[in-house]
Amino acid sequence: MRRDQLNEVEWQKVLRHAEVLRRLPQRPTAGDVADAMAELAVSRATLFRWLKRFRTEERAAALIHRKSGRRGGIDAFEPALKAIVDRNVTTFYAMPERPTLTRLRKHIVADCRAEQLPPPSIRRLKGYLATLDVEAMTRRREGKARADAQFLALPGEFSAQRPLQVVQIDHTKVDVTVVDPIERQPIGRPILSIAIDVCTRMVLGFYLSLEAPSVTSVALCLTHAIIDKARWLEDRGIALEWPTSGLPERIHVDNGAEFHARAFKRGCDDHNIIVSYRPPGTPRFGGHIERLIGTMMGAVHLLPGTHFSNVLERGDYDPEARAVMTMRELEAWLALEIIAYHSDLHRGIGRPPVAAWNEAISDYPRRQVLDPLAFLIDFLPFEARVLRRTGIHLNNICYWSDGFAPWIGRCEDKVLVKYDPRDLHRVFVKLGDNYLMVPTRNPGRPAITLWEQKAAIRVQRARGRHEIDEETIFQTIAAQRALVDQAIRETTQTRRWRARRAHLQERPAISPSVPMDEPVIALPHFPVEVWE
Repeated sequence: MRRDQLNEVEWQKVLRHAEVLRRLPQRPTAGDVADAMAELAVSRATLFRWLKRFRTEERAAALIHRKSGRRGGIDAFEPALKAIVDRNVTTFYAMPERPTLTRLRKHIVADCRAEQLPPPSIRRLKGYLATLDVEAMTRRREGKARADAQFLALPGEFSAQRPLQVVQIDHTKVDVTVVDPIERQPIGRPILSIAIDVCTRMVLGFYLSLEAPSVTSVALCLTHAIIDKARWLEDRGIALEWPTSGLPERIHVDNGAEFHARAFKRGCDDHNIIVSYRPPGTPRFGGHIERLIGTMMGAVHLLPGTHFSNVLERGDYDPEARAVMTMRELEAWLALEIIAYHSDLHRGIGRPPVAAWNEAISDYPRRQVLDPLAFLIDFLPFEARVLRRTGIHLNNICYWSDGFAPWIGRCEDKVLVKYDPRDLHRVFVKLGDNYLMVPTRNPGRPAITLWEQKAAIRVQRARGRHEIDEETIFQTIAAQRALVDQAIRETTQTRRWRARRAHLQERPAISPSVPMDEPVIALPHFPVEVWE
């Protein structure tokens, strides 16, 4: 029993006992011992046991009555039985599959019968397990993350002193199914990339995608974070303010492959942005972004088509049947939710994030980006290619621009070619100090994604074609698109395929190879002003 569990009468009794023991000399005489025994009404053995505890611990609480029975940590089994129990605990119970106590006892009973030993009762076995290291057992059965969450002390704090000093970025799969904008059929759960300012807790920007996290999704999230969002909000019919913009000083991220990509590192270096990585396996170092994601996903659970946090919460709710929101509608909804989050009281800083931002940003000048498209280009994936007389060859596609003419035969080194995986209709080639936007050599061909290009090459190689040319790629993609568009009953996979290229807005153009009296071919348009 602990001191705080005693009532006042019991505690005063303990203090009186302590006072009697305190008066005893270091070497009490027989008379001293007899007087103390009479005053405390205890036997000689109890008196000396109390005296030993009191002088060892030098505190009155040492005299609090202790529960009788075996003390924790004392082995409850004979050596032979203990060996059997320990062996089964180590090789069976302390496993990630987390066997139950009943299953553990069945294994022990089987071994005890083989050794002709009496097996322990389940109550005695449970008591023995309680004497083992709980943290070590939790780590082996439930993993490091669970053990850290339960036992790891977190005395420190990760903080920033000014806005944009530290920005955290992370990804999560959104707990809601979205639908395609044409037939409103479910196409799956999108991936959210989101950035937060550690100092003010303002959400700086985000990006939704149907693709797995990549350097491109990071670039688009960063581009949204650094721009002024007035035009972006107006384009989505939102008449509210989102005042964040500017280049961060430091980006704090986990160890995902997209954050170790060459394009990401070089883009940050070019704009004087420091990249800091969390220690592997330590999500607590990204606590600000993790809590933000938890808050956003909690709000998403109110939307039709939600998947909730787990199967038990979902019950018999069918997210696919209830889904109603398109990617663009979900994007606008998230923007409104973020703006509301900015205006609400944040317990971590004791005030609304927007108030903290407006007050702090006036004291610190921001580094602004004048050309968001140029900033995005700096973070796009890139390859070094030879500038040939026929143009640039990348991903089995040839690109040409009349701007190459002054450089043909004069480029001794390879040139840097940047590309947007969402649209291979054009690339950005660095010539001198500037980037030249270069379309495909055949302007009559439609825009395609890198995902479609790789799929087309896989199809051709599966057919035994080792040499893949540009014409074959576009013919294969055209055939695949025709199958998708003509499917009588579309599956989720094909709807996702169409949604992947939905951002390639169509624009009218006439192919040089098509007579004027033929139908006009619609070519996708590169979305240059999405982030303005």
